Amino acid sequence: MNNFKIPSNIIQRETYLERVKPFINKPIAKVFTGQRRVGKSYMLFQIMQIILDENPNANIIYINKEDLTFDDVQTASELNDYILEHSLSDKKNYIFIDEIQYIENFEQTIRSLLLDENNDIYVTGSNAKLLSGELATLLAGRTIEIKVHSLAYTEFLTFHKLADSDENLIKYFKYGGLPYLINLNLTDEIVFEYLRNIYTTIVYRDVISRYNIRSSNFLERLISFLADNIGSLFSAKRISDFLKSQRVNIAHNQVQAFTEYLTNAFLISKAQRYDVIGKRIFEIGEKYYFEDCGIRNAIIGYKPGDNAKILENLVYNQLLFKGYDVKIGWLDTEEIDFVATKNNETIYVQVVLHIENEKTMKREFGNLLKIKDNYPKIVVGMDEEYKNTYEGIIYLSARKFFGNYEL
Repeated sequence: MNNFKIPSNIIQRETYLERVKPFINKPIAKVFTGQRRVGKSYMLFQIMQIILDENPNANIIYINKEDLTFDDVQTASELNDYILEHSLSDKKNYIFIDEIQYIENFEQTIRSLLLDENNDIYVTGSNAKLLSGELATLLAGRTIEIKVHSLAYTEFLTFHKLADSDENLIKYFKYGGLPYLINLNLTDEIVFEYLRNIYTTIVYRDVISRYNIRSSNFLERLISFLADNIGSLFSAKRISDFLKSQRVNIAHNQVQAFTEYLTNAFLISKAQRYDVIGKRIFEIGEKYYFEDCGIRNAIIGYKPGDNAKILENLVYNQLLFKGYDVKIGWLDTEEIDFVATKNNETIYVQVVLHIENEKTMKREFGNLLKIKDNYPKIVVGMDEEYKNTYEGIIYLSARKFFGNYEL
């Protein structure tokens, strides 16, 4: 008998289900990664439901490492023993392990289980290094990673049963896309209290505790700095120098290490700088964006004056949601906000809050006009009534870009 209950209020996230469906019933480990509370556990439940709809008697083995029921499953051998005890030799075993990073040397058990084609494996993890290092070596070619993000704008509207409008887009700007918000009233006091608690959990459990950080005060100052400087080129030395001026003495290599820890916990995401002409990655001068803008606003407060930064962050997140690899473009001395590639195709995206005058138009469209290739070039802004194209460059309102527009 299965030891779990599938929640009755699940809203399907079709984008991710379509990515995983081709691998159901295949002897390959399906690994869902992403920040805490973006809905990875609910993705497992949705897959369970698909399996049970097809086979109501399917043998599903479920382990949730955030549930004290499974506190005894601490090591690879204990994980292996538990799964073997609940497995059936004459039929398919569907194995689901939530937050697997809490099990020591778990990769050894996953490798062993994959030797049996009767095992169909799904795991989640809240650390970006889950599929790196030893695990990548042990399971080369036998895993697929699906990165789960907080809700895209269209998902936000569906979850909250809202219509597409300027007012609701600003709600998305302010509160972000963590799925649990559907259970709360969308007011500043309630939402930001919830988001601050999620932020604290991420920082203390996935960063401070995991990496044995002692200078938590500095870490939180760094996070606040990043939250206030979305879209700015980052320099560890610059941050170190700034903090020294605030009488916080810390080496720039430690700043770099801390940003890596925050990236591993999916609180922030790093976009590297890319030379559009030379086709190379710059080693310095990256940018950082927040996985969830609601959490960003809970950290330093939401101000309408920050909407340009938030729009840029959300455009970056939307490109990731659509499956693009995203970098910051550099063309001689000019910056292209995003160079996004997928399936060997590229699009260039420039972000502007409003096109207020001819100077703004020439700056935002002009940078893209300097790129001498035939890949699509897009400007995204908040103006609904601006012209559709300018010298072949597409203009999209933010609502259209975040909607069902096919990039």
